[in-house]
Amino acid sequence: MNKELMEMYLQLGLSPAVIRIGEETERRLEERFREIDRRAEYNQMKVLKAMQECRVNAGHFAPSSGYGYNDDGRDTLEQVYARTFHCEDALVRAQLTCGTHALHVALSAILRPGDELLSPVGKPYDTLEEVIGIRESAGSLKEFGISYRQVDLLPDGAFDYDRIREAIRPNTRMVTIQRSKGYDSRPTLSVSRIGELIRFIKDIRPDIVCMVDNCYGEFVETTEPTDVGADMIVGSLIKNPGGGLAPIGGYIAGKKELIERCAYRLTSPGLGKEVGASLGINQTFYQGFFMAPVVVAGALKSAIFAACIFEGLGFPVLPDGTVSRHDIIQAVELQTPERLIAFCEGIQAAAPVDSYVRPEPWAMPGYDSDVIMAAGAFVQGSSIELSADGPLRSPYTVFFQGGLTWYHGKFGILKALQRMAEEGLVALPETL
Repeated sequence: MNKELMEMYLQLGLSPAVIRIGEETERRLEERFREIDRRAEYNQMKVLKAMQECRVNAGHFAPSSGYGYNDDGRDTLEQVYARTFHCEDALVRAQLTCGTHALHVALSAILRPGDELLSPVGKPYDTLEEVIGIRESAGSLKEFGISYRQVDLLPDGAFDYDRIREAIRPNTRMVTIQRSKGYDSRPTLSVSRIGELIRFIKDIRPDIVCMVDNCYGEFVETTEPTDVGADMIVGSLIKNPGGGLAPIGGYIAGKKELIERCAYRLTSPGLGKEVGASLGINQTFYQGFFMAPVVVAGALKSAIFAACIFEGLGFPVLPDGTVSRHDIIQAVELQTPERLIAFCEGIQAAAPVDSYVRPEPWAMPGYDSDVIMAAGAFVQGSSIELSADGPLRSPYTVFFQGGLTWYHGKFGILKALQRMAEEGLVALPETL
């Protein structure tokens, strides 16, 4: 590291020992990072090809208001998503307020009273528990007579095919597959494994709708679940596909008849995709999607960097620093609430926005325990930006993700390590 950069890091509060650990780790990851860049280049060309084929032009950035009839920019953007994800249609809207909302729209659009929803990969993410009715809530699927069943993964993370087969009943209408781990300790599912599971289910009942919660997974691999048989994929624009520029929004992509049902559920029967003004944010949606492969690559590098550093310090990490990646989330089991809080304080201190704020655990809506979140982001709650969070419950695992640039992600991890070291919660070795 040159003297000028070293001085800048020192001014930003890193100690020489922490800087050295970062340098040594980055040096060991050079070939791994080149592989990530090659994948990002492919995905960048995939998005570019879709945009060119859809004849995107500057007129598509014009705002619409009111009903949003004839919003060509909105409609073309949805074609770009469908072409990129190799499916028939897509719903990409600012009116989808977050990933949980997009998932709720997709579930409510397909399921009817008497139907059953099956999760063959264990418990879904915390915020979906009230949507489904696992935890009682007004307006849940359970309240509308829709039942739920789940099959946990085997101890080694494999699918329990025998129990999945038993769990599929005549009223099983839909299967939900969560790609990422959420606040769980299971491995994230690769696109290939998702394809194997979908083929197994379709061999038993071809009419079952297979939906994949694709949050945190877009552009991590060169294929998406719609390439391997998923009927629908769902995600948030303030995660991977928004590229850090989308200020709000979500997407649902897949088979045309299913997307039409989702549009009717989002707006109104008979109106569907015809309404929904873009309100002048089309350009950020287009540009964010264009930037997404490179932004995701930076987030992946940051996640692997974090895994290698904290694994070297003796903390259990998932996934470890050597395995292939299938989402941008890095879990580190910190084992005490003090370490979890200090890690998040370090991430917050590394932020471009609200760096002076100290995050505090609190009872967030949709969660069953206090959660601490660090995210000094340009877009509130954007987890493609540098962020970290975790529930205040044993084993006090922090979930780190994002970083609009690799350099910022790297600094955030080092700042988290610095804060833990300053509070005497971790001993810094001479070398990792």
